Amino acid sequence: MASNQQSLFDDDPAPWELDAAAQQTLATVVLTTGPDNEYDYLIPDELLDARRPETLLEVGRRVRVPFGRGNRTEVGYCVAVGSKPAPGRKLKSIAGVLDKQSLLTPHMLRLTRWMADYYLCPWGQVLEAVVPAGVRGQAGTREVTLLSVPTRVAARVTTLDVTDKQRDVLQALANSPKPLTLKQLATRVGCTSAPINTLRKQGLIESRVERLDQGELEALVVTREAPKQLNDDQATVLREIYRELDAARHSTLLIHGVTGSGKTEVYIQAIEKVVSFGRQAIVLVPEISLTPQTVGRFRARFDHIAVLHSHLSDVERHRHWKKIAAGEVQVIVGARSGVFAPTPDLGLIVVDEEHETTFKQDSAPRYHAREVAQRRAADENVPLILGSATPALESWQRAAAGEYKLLSMPRRVNNWPMPAVRLVDLREDHNRRGALSRNLMQAMDAALRDGGQVILLLNRRGFSTHVQCPACGASAKCPECEISLTFHRQDAILLCHWCDHRQAPPQVCPDCGSTAIRYGGLGTQKLEAEVQARFPRTRVLRMDADTMRRPGSHETALDAFRNGEYRVLLGTQMIAKGLDFPNVTVVGVINADTALNWPDFRAGERTFHLVTQVAGRTGRGEKGGRVLVQTFDPEHPAIAAAARHDYDAFARVELPQREALGYPPYGSMIRFVCRGESEQQTAALAQQAVDQIQAAWGDDDPLRPGGPLKLRGPAPAPIAKLRGEFRYHVQAMHPDGDRLRAAVKAALAKLTPPEGLRWIVDVDPWEMM
Repeated sequence: MASNQQSLFDDDPAPWELDAAAQQTLATVVLTTGPDNEYDYLIPDELLDARRPETLLEVGRRVRVPFGRGNRTEVGYCVAVGSKPAPGRKLKSIAGVLDKQSLLTPHMLRLTRWMADYYLCPWGQVLEAVVPAGVRGQAGTREVTLLSVPTRVAARVTTLDVTDKQRDVLQALANSPKPLTLKQLATRVGCTSAPINTLRKQGLIESRVERLDQGELEALVVTREAPKQLNDDQATVLREIYRELDAARHSTLLIHGVTGSGKTEVYIQAIEKVVSFGRQAIVLVPEISLTPQTVGRFRARFDHIAVLHSHLSDVERHRHWKKIAAGEVQVIVGARSGVFAPTPDLGLIVVDEEHETTFKQDSAPRYHAREVAQRRAADENVPLILGSATPALESWQRAAAGEYKLLSMPRRVNNWPMPAVRLVDLREDHNRRGALSRNLMQAMDAALRDGGQVILLLNRRGFSTHVQCPACGASAKCPECEISLTFHRQDAILLCHWCDHRQAPPQVCPDCGSTAIRYGGLGTQKLEAEVQARFPRTRVLRMDADTMRRPGSHETALDAFRNGEYRVLLGTQMIAKGLDFPNVTVVGVINADTALNWPDFRAGERTFHLVTQVAGRTGRGEKGGRVLVQTFDPEHPAIAAAARHDYDAFARVELPQREALGYPPYGSMIRFVCRGESEQQTAALAQQAVDQIQAAWGDDDPLRPGGPLKLRGPAPAPIAKLRGEFRYHVQAMHPDGDRLRAAVKAALAKLTPPEGLRWIVDVDPWEMM
């Protein structure tokens, strides 16, 4: 157990004392709120009675416990049960058990304990994040009273002194293979509740309260598919995966396969082998938009599939969770939280598009699903497959160091060629009016005339990205965040994309009174209007956070585009990855420089990923395809390498720069962000964090490898004010990640923030704003 485990002693007088030498059966409980402490509680005898499984206390179940001087009721997770020497003082007792079955296996308890230590987060907070709210609340169930007849009564139903109707009731219960509700019993016998209630009062019918499902998942009609013939690259990779599966050992396999190389088919055939062993597989995908397509492919090959992602209702999530835990599911497909699926016999984990930033959780616990998958696969001794056309540089470096086994798939299936990419230098397009260059419009026109389809990527939503007065230069900014408001023409509002503040567009400048308000910048709404104006007979589909709000909207939109109902699909990064549309013959990247100038050391990597991934959406059929990338910086290494589909060239340029600066993957990083309404106090707290980290780190030993600790900050965060609070951040970096986490953890324990100030700690951050 953790070193901070302690006993919780009752402050009130108790009618009994414990012998210090005696052994006592205790439970260790982790509370879901407050500091990361584990507490010992006494287990009442009734919670140890195996004859009452619904109240039996087991590891992984939640419990109600008294806490503090007032004995307020708190909820916690039982993480250990065992006999220990009594401490010689009085312990409080567990008040009750909340769950009929354990919600967490020993594997998951070890995983969450590791997450708490690694991500510097309270264990109880991690446990609450791992078990969905719908599971904790038993969504989709209701309490009912179940009736049954005791064995002693069932044996002599015909001789009892009861009325004929009462005898019919008893006989119906005796013949039923399971208990019945009052309504079911009355309907089966054809009586009112009166004879049933009489028998209950006489003790001839027993009753108990249980939770039952209100319904079951609907059956799906799926067209079955046979395994596809593999090419040489796919077959070679699959043999390597089979070797690891047959050896029943953990290893991490990084599949570097170009877009369209058939990675999904390799995953499926690997999982078919896992399922043949009677085991389960977890497949993680980065976007909800990818889930319907991925689920469809897996349903065509497997009988029992479950889906886990944020758009599920609590009822759906609870039903899937129960089926997974019962071993009724072969394959679990989900977004990052799918890594916590309660599989009873896990055989394989797959992380598709492993480079994607959406695998990083942006709220506590700030875990990365790829790293959690790595830890879980190692703990359960199963292989982990990471797949990407553009692997994260962290994964690429681990493969180079021999930690991962690198498997390559450099060719597309059916020998389709990689699409030709043309860089359109916007500096030379002097006659351009609007978002579309002359070259891109010509390519779109040719594709549409030939019956093809077009995808356009613009990673900015809204209509105009800034509203400004040309007379005095004032711009419309969010009053709560120091960032520009975006004009959304569809709703006729100015919107903050960070805090959701909304206000009407100005008619006159509030600073100088000018009426010459200028709407500048480009978002997906304006792009949609321009495409519709230039191609008026073409149906255009827009996919972004504004249009894809309803559950099922991604699937509906993509099916419509796949069926040819729309000829042009435009949107943000949700359309850039994993989608397979053979009829797409032109892809246009409207502004490849959008993320290049962000204050983030991963800006170039993100740009390379995005351009490469969206370029891969074309050329997947007999018609071939081409890509046009509009940019003001065609010489940038990330853009130039993406245009050549050359990941190696990008890595050769980017990695030495990272190494020189000590950035990941050559060093661990922890980001500390504090926020508050007082800028002075917020800056002071950030400085206090720096001082405490330096004090906890101590003097650097010149003989210790890794060099000195690097601390950057405190400084205002790139978004210096958010939701009415000032923000200051600190970046701490060192190759020794364990030592760095220990120093930051010790420093945080000594912070004394003024009231109203808050902070977050982000281990291995992927967002620097």
